[in-house]
Amino acid sequence: MYWVQRFTYLSVPVLFIIFIATYLPVILDPTTRGPESRARDRLWVSSSPYFWDRQACRWIGLCGLHHLRRDPAVLPPIFEEDPEDELRIELRKRMDVTWEEDAELNGLGSSSAKRDLKRNPHERRKILREVPQYVIDHAPLVHLYSGEQFWPSDIREHIQHMIRLNRFDNRMVTLHSLEDVESRPKWLHSHDNLPNPFDDPDASIPPPHGGARRPHSEPDTWFDTDKKHPVHRISDPRVKNKPAYFPTPSPGKEQQRIIPRGHKPDADGYSKAPATLVLVDKGSGIVDAFWFFFYSYNLGQTVLGLRFGNHVGDWEHCMVRFQNGEPRGIFFSEHEGGQAYAWSAIEKRGVRPVIYSAVGSHAMYALPGPHPYVLPFKMLKDVTDKGPLWDPALNNYAYFYDYTLENPEDTIEHEDSIGVKGLTHDTHSFTPAASNPDAPTTWLHYQGRWGDETYTLADPRQWRLFGQYHYVTGPSGPKFKNLERQTLCPARTCRLLYEIDPKGTWY
Repeated sequence: MYWVQRFTYLSVPVLFIIFIATYLPVILDPTTRGPESRARDRLWVSSSPYFWDRQACRWIGLCGLHHLRRDPAVLPPIFEEDPEDELRIELRKRMDVTWEEDAELNGLGSSSAKRDLKRNPHERRKILREVPQYVIDHAPLVHLYSGEQFWPSDIREHIQHMIRLNRFDNRMVTLHSLEDVESRPKWLHSHDNLPNPFDDPDASIPPPHGGARRPHSEPDTWFDTDKKHPVHRISDPRVKNKPAYFPTPSPGKEQQRIIPRGHKPDADGYSKAPATLVLVDKGSGIVDAFWFFFYSYNLGQTVLGLRFGNHVGDWEHCMVRFQNGEPRGIFFSEHEGGQAYAWSAIEKRGVRPVIYSAVGSHAMYALPGPHPYVLPFKMLKDVTDKGPLWDPALNNYAYFYDYTLENPEDTIEHEDSIGVKGLTHDTHSFTPAASNPDAPTTWLHYQGRWGDETYTLADPRQWRLFGQYHYVTGPSGPKFKNLERQTLCPARTCRLLYEIDPKGTWY
């Protein structure tokens, strides 16, 4: 009886820990896992060659414990690269072949775009539109983290270091690094794209407006509209003899002047890391300006000294919604679905919004400082500060997107956009702006992932603890960030805030 009692005392806490470790990640996971996802997970666990590793992974959520090791952001240089190294010569050959033969991504160069124009007579008849001046006037300024090690990247250079692989189920295509990313090759860091520092005074943050949520304070429905759902005026019985919408006074000429900040373009007008601007007309005078920022590597955050969430390729974005040329709200791609703010709530320099990019993950926030998410007690957090300032208005590819030309098909499961319909390829849905008439469009229709597939459990670089992976699959491209959204957020459950929460509560 004594031994039974001791065994009970020992087993109950162990079973409780196993229960928490197994089901807490499921509860906190905002996505739904279907049969295909569960089947892929079983295959992933079975990839380990070790019996006990597979059992520990299945029963207590500890996968690849023998792979655990430090994962620093930067490795010290060991020796200079040997130009005669046979392996690197072979990799360069493969890069050249991949660049020429990959039809889905071949539109990244200006010369390729010109060939497309000659081949497709419909392209030559397109009327190119100018980017509205109000979009440039209110373009965001991005504070990159001062200690960042993975800077903005050029998508063309990124592709040159990748090969294309088909997924095992033939439904998805991924890019795969030609080099081991844990060796930290130079192209992964993109040090050449570090913005030039400059003296910049601190900007004041707008004072609170008396409440974080005011769902009925807007005079119309600009925050939830598209071409099928036009803007409706909201009448307020408390206010009489007042128009439903008061336009914000236009800034003076001195305010409208673009002041070069941060990264300067090269002699051709484009830096090595151009941003991507996509303009989407939602009707009723509503225009959404999406600013996309690409990085070759996402360095995950650490929990108890272990790093989770690394992936090759990283797309982040913000979106400014305009109504009749006036900015009304903005969306930031924070972790946990992102956050939308009223225009009056955010920090600005002049009339331009200020964004803070988190170290490693590049998630975008409205304030500098720590930003906890998912886990309590700030165990998992993004960190931002007033590091080098990047001005995407100086170097970008600009496009117009007409989502009505796309045809929805069966849902394509994207880990970062569950439930968004897959769209058929339509070469006319994206058109370059008049500022860059030869800008390629083919790459925008690429439906695959911009980085390596989640490494298998057999890979020595991979581990998974309680549902969280060391390496995850790279992201999908701008087209799959729900550009046709009605609300400011990609998800329908969009919360519009009228003040910034400096406490950043973890939940």
